[in-house]
Amino acid sequence: MDKYWFAGIMQMGVGTEDFYATERWLYDMFQADVQILEDDTVAERMLPYTGNSPQRRHACINCNLQGGGGFEIWQYSERKPEPVPFDIQVGDLGFFTAKVKSHNIAAFHEELTAKYSEITPVVMDPRGIPTFYIHDPAGNCFQVVEDNYIFIDRKRFSGGVVGAMVGVTDIERSRKVYSDILGYDAVVYDKTGVFSDWQGLRGGGQTYRRVLLTRSRPFQGPFSELYGNSTIELVQALDRTPRKIYEGRYWGDPGFIQLCFDVINMRELEAKCNELGFKFTVDSCPGNAKFDMGKAGGHFTYIEDPDGSLIEFVETHFIPLNSTLNIKLDFLKRDRTKAFPKFFFQLLKLNRVKPR
Repeated sequence: MDKYWFAGIMQMGVGTEDFYATERWLYDMFQADVQILEDDTVAERMLPYTGNSPQRRHACINCNLQGGGGFEIWQYSERKPEPVPFDIQVGDLGFFTAKVKSHNIAAFHEELTAKYSEITPVVMDPRGIPTFYIHDPAGNCFQVVEDNYIFIDRKRFSGGVVGAMVGVTDIERSRKVYSDILGYDAVVYDKTGVFSDWQGLRGGGQTYRRVLLTRSRPFQGPFSELYGNSTIELVQALDRTPRKIYEGRYWGDPGFIQLCFDVINMRELEAKCNELGFKFTVDSCPGNAKFDMGKAGGHFTYIEDPDGSLIEFVETHFIPLNSTLNIKLDFLKRDRTKAFPKFFFQLLKLNRVKPR
């Protein structure tokens, strides 16, 4: 039995050319209005992905307390971000779609279409379950998936991030990361063909293999009940050679820059990654040094999947509960395999942010 645990998907990283516009859009569409942290300093430990030079950036993590992971909004402060130079199609290599939850697909679709136009009709996914897709102003694609679990009921139709679609060149090879390391070992469906739910997406009329994965082992950890369950969908293009979304660009440039997982026992996870041939490409705490990000602290690392898509692991040490009162939540002073009670998350509502 592995000696590390995942609490769930912590966040999807979203690189942007306009930090505040992206924050406002995610607030308006998905009610990502509770801020976990904000930082405006220099990223010194991501050198393999930032031109071997430290880069100043502005970043925050905002979430929706109804459940699911958050969004890490990320913008270079001094370097001009470089957008992807082509139209991303289904199956291009990297995270090309973020999955966001809703407990009422029809009502949420009606709410969004009343104020925004880049939305597909409600369609059926390969399981026959209703879904729809939405593109943000930068072209990033979000799939709204049905999920009836609500962590804290705030009388909204939306929730947070509950998975991703990732373009790969070889599904079986990619499962060494997504199944053997991340634990998404249970196949929900494995289908090949032209899919009706993708007809409104770029490249959606081509032939693909789609494998939707979930976990047989439950998530454990302080935030596990907030994150809830999640899925990873591996997508392999069969009619064309897919393009790598971040080819020739920096981490942090516009797009979905990484998928981040909340982990317990980072060094045990490192041993597993090494065993399977996916060594950490970034380690914020070499020699077990400490790392702080603004008012939060912990240990973060990265690996690449076989096609170079970036997966981040974060072991949280402390986060602010209330920045004004300087109240912090120390994760190291408790059993980190157990979920926090909802009382703690009610306090996080004090960190609610409004559009800026």
